[in-house]
Amino acid sequence: MNERPKSAPKPELKPVVNESGIEIKPLYTAEDVEQNGGFGFLGKPGEYPFVRGIHPLMYRHRPFTMRQYTGFGNPVQTNQRFKYLIANGQTGLNVAFDLPTQIGLDSDDPLAYGEVGRVGMAVDSLRDFEIAFEGIDLDRITVSLTINGAAPQLIAMFLAMGEKRGYDAKQLRGTAQNDILKEFIGRGTWIYPVQPSIRLVGDTIEFCAKEAPKYSPVSVCGYHIRESGANPVQEMAYAFCIAKAYADDVLKRGLSIDEFAGRLSFNFNIFGNIFEQVAKFRAARGLWAKIMKEQYGAKEPGSMWMRMIAGGGGGGLTFEQPEVNIVRGAYYALISALSGAQTMALCCFDEAYTIPSEYAQRVSLRTMQLLTDEMGLADTVDPLAGSYYVETLTNQMRRKMEQTMAEVDSQGGIVKLVAEGAVQSQVSAQAYAMQKDIESGKFRKVGVNRYRVKDEEEREVQMHPYSEADTQMQIDSLNRIRGERDNVRVTAALARLAADARAERNVMPAIMDAVKAYASVGEITRELAGVYGRYQEPIRF
Repeated sequence: MNERPKSAPKPELKPVVNESGIEIKPLYTAEDVEQNGGFGFLGKPGEYPFVRGIHPLMYRHRPFTMRQYTGFGNPVQTNQRFKYLIANGQTGLNVAFDLPTQIGLDSDDPLAYGEVGRVGMAVDSLRDFEIAFEGIDLDRITVSLTINGAAPQLIAMFLAMGEKRGYDAKQLRGTAQNDILKEFIGRGTWIYPVQPSIRLVGDTIEFCAKEAPKYSPVSVCGYHIRESGANPVQEMAYAFCIAKAYADDVLKRGLSIDEFAGRLSFNFNIFGNIFEQVAKFRAARGLWAKIMKEQYGAKEPGSMWMRMIAGGGGGGLTFEQPEVNIVRGAYYALISALSGAQTMALCCFDEAYTIPSEYAQRVSLRTMQLLTDEMGLADTVDPLAGSYYVETLTNQMRRKMEQTMAEVDSQGGIVKLVAEGAVQSQVSAQAYAMQKDIESGKFRKVGVNRYRVKDEEEREVQMHPYSEADTQMQIDSLNRIRGERDNVRVTAALARLAADARAERNVMPAIMDAVKAYASVGEITRELAGVYGRYQEPIRF
């Protein structure tokens, strides 16, 4: 008599939990979607709540804008790199500025010594913008300025440069990062205390709404909060809290939400698990639309759009085996495309080391081009829609984002928490914990704690050298400007700026006057700091 074969024992599976704290099941069905909110929030592309994309046809109508983060040395060198990238098919510029420019110092300031042109382009006056963008068609190429503390000056320089070349400011398109609250959390290129810093952001939004309505004066950056230690849910939730803080400031000035919300944009990171990242963006797009419609009463669809740039940054790359970063970058590009980004600013494989080289930038640019020209990522909208896994995860991520935002509000709001250093302390602690997990191998990182190469060969990465000669050229140029300009006009413009700041008037018209008179970044900063003071970071234990 034959015995029935015994069924094989079920394998014991270790639990898998993503960075956002959601446990991942080995199998998803329609029941999982229904238990986590169903398909009711999905909608169609181009329709509220925009989960599937803010445009009906997305990339089928127009592919994502392709940008590379670039800028180094002086404006002449940066202009040459801009033209190289455009000649290779890039459709937008993402401008890097050196550290002195970012914190409002002129190149001849003693505190700028050793940093001029090192991690981006040095900018002292309007003349530098005129040189950097010489020969670049601003109707065809959109420009993103990666600047925060000194954003009012550089927005003014961009607009003034465009006007001087014959462009109508009301038609100029572009973006400034100009998200100072995330600087207090993450990068640290602040200048003034929290409240006046927020006011300056509001000044730029109000000014652009009236004078440059197609320009995006703010790109709220969950990106840097993520690289500072936040998990994917916190990245989005904190960014939305910050965006709301800026919106609240502008609404107090008498503008309606539909007068400016359509020009708010976002900058997000994409390193990590593919499905977690895609679900993160789909969830966030619907959540932002809901916030704008239900909390702020927005009527225009564009006011509800979560317009975003994404591309992965150095935080996801590794020093070890840098060529593997080319593969990472390809997957980051895939995530960005599957997530419905309007602009892709893909990181380069050498960004863990240095400002990207021409070769590395060309590789990243070709990676983006491959997605649309060969891989079919522009063929259909939101190709992962309807996946039991993706839709379940999207609903779960949105719920966790809402919970995180509610926690921030219950503790007094994002401005209070940033001013106290609470958010900074939290994400720093999380960054430390993540580093310990990487060192122990608990969090797997290929080439770092897995699949290491013994006696790894010397890494061939082209570094960007610091040049004393380039620094002196920049200082000489600044001195020539000071000698050639109408200094009586400069003095009057700076006096007006200080008076407007003291009177709590919008300072952008005065900054525009100062910039057009060729006042320098540092001179404008000193006037504002004389009124607002300078930020002192709180110490928490």
